This record gives sequence, C-alpha cells and structure tokens, in this order.
Amino acid sequence: MSPYQYVALRCVPRVEREEFVNVGVVLYCPEARFLASASRVDPSRLAAFAPGLDLVAVHSALAAIDMVCRGEAPGGGGERATAYGVRVLADTQSSRFGFLKAPRSTVIQPGPVHGGVTADPATELERLLDRLVP
Repeated sequence: MSPYQYVALRCVPRVEREEFVNVGVVLYCPEARFLASASRVDPSRLAAFAPGLDLVAVHSALAAIDMVCRGEAPGGGGERATAYGVRVLADTQSSRFGFLKAPRSTVIQPGPVHGGVTADPATELERLLDRLVP
C-alpha cells in the first residue's frame, strides 16, 4: 500500500458566491510515480447551477490540468522570483501537484488536500471520481 494525496476539482462560476460543483479529481502517489486527473462534466447540471457558463472554457481548463499531470503543459519548470533571488523550478510530479493544488480564483479550483493509501492509484482515482463527482 502506498500513500497518496488528492484534491477535488471544483467548478466555481462566481467566485464571490463561494458555490461550487465538483467536476474532477487529481491524485498524486509519489511511491508509484503516479500523477493523474479524471473529470466528469454534466452540462445540464452546470447549466442549471450557472446559466451562461462557458462549458468550452471548463473543458479547456480540465484538459490543461490533464496536460500538467502528464508533464505536457507549456513552460516546464521555469523560474520564480523569491525573496532570496530567482529559483529554478524542477518539472517533477511533486512540483506539478504543488502547482495544481495551490489555491486560485479561477472557474476551476482545487479543494483541500486529502490523503489515503492504495495499492492501485489508477483504480483509486476512478473510485474517488465516482464518489466525489455526481
């Protein structure tokens, strides 16, 4: 059994209202070298929740998260300015999960980080998706 961390991905159409619908999950299991996301968007549910929501943008944001998980997002590690100078960021699964779990004010936001243990991260990701995303 290997420990893992995950975040639910939330669709938050109006940030100021703090209302959301879960649309996906990102799971990171370092021992298994596993970082992946899975999503499920119910267009009718989102339309009822947020009329006029740009579903193409929601799908695009979820596709970008998939790309980050696979290490295919443009930009790689890059550089970041800190109080101590410039730091070169490594493009690792750990740094990518750190980026994905960071709070943000966009239509797709990560929820709090939770953890568990699993023998099969891919199966656990699907189980979490079924449990957390209607």
